[in-house]
Amino acid sequence: MTDTSALSLQDRYSPNGRCFGCGPANERGLRIKSHACGDHTEATWQPEPHHEAFPGMLSGGITGTLLDCHSNWTAAWHLMQQSGATTPPCTVTADFHVRLKRPTPTHGPLLLRARVVESSADRAIVEAELEAGGKITATCRGTFVAVKEDHPAYHRW
Repeated sequence: MTDTSALSLQDRYSPNGRCFGCGPANERGLRIKSHACGDHTEATWQPEPHHEAFPGMLSGGITGTLLDCHSNWTAAWHLMQQSGATTPPCTVTADFHVRLKRPTPTHGPLLLRARVVESSADRAIVEAELEAGGKITATCRGTFVAVKEDHPAYHRW
């Protein structure tokens, strides 16, 4: 389970991040908090009514954002650990596919889990899932790539 006593990856490595999904400095963003848990990452997030597509159910776009950002931080954490670096590389989404398995209720906390299933020196393929009330409501598989200095996202954390 997520260790909420420790700083999240986002708070530790990107406290001024403005990303809508995971930026701690974005007051209007989702502000997810990913935590390393051995060979995977976890985040718990509480939806609010303005995140709903219809009463009591999460928007599919918000679902995709949660999975994308959490997976991206999973890749960055993995690549940092793999290289022995002290900070994660700035990673971006190259591709991701979300499968909406069932409506995601918004009446309680949501659990995100992700793990790297394949990687090289500058990229990782991540599989993730979103769980609500003990049921997996959505899954994701994506490729996340460490960018170089000439990329516009390079200095975002």
